[in-house]
Amino acid sequence: MKKVPAEEYLEKAKRLTKEEAEQLFARMRGKLERRLENSKLSPLEAAALQLELEAEQLREWRERWAEISDREKKARKKKD
Repeated sequence: MKKVPAEEYLEKAKRLTKEEAEQLFARMRGKLERRLENSKLSPLEAAALQLELEAEQLREWRERWAEISDREKKARKKKD
């Protein structure tokens, strides 16, 4: 099943400058890059999916960082 980008990310992709789009495409990897190369995705769809992927990765990173920060705070409290 083909993943379809969310409307929110399609709108964000439409507003990218040429330079921003180039930077986004430079970060693209794996299946998404191959689908773009094989013309299974339009550049707009590929950009939107990449934006969506990066937003999800950022959310996950923030969750992990919050966990690490909490552990450090607890460890400091134990020392005091």
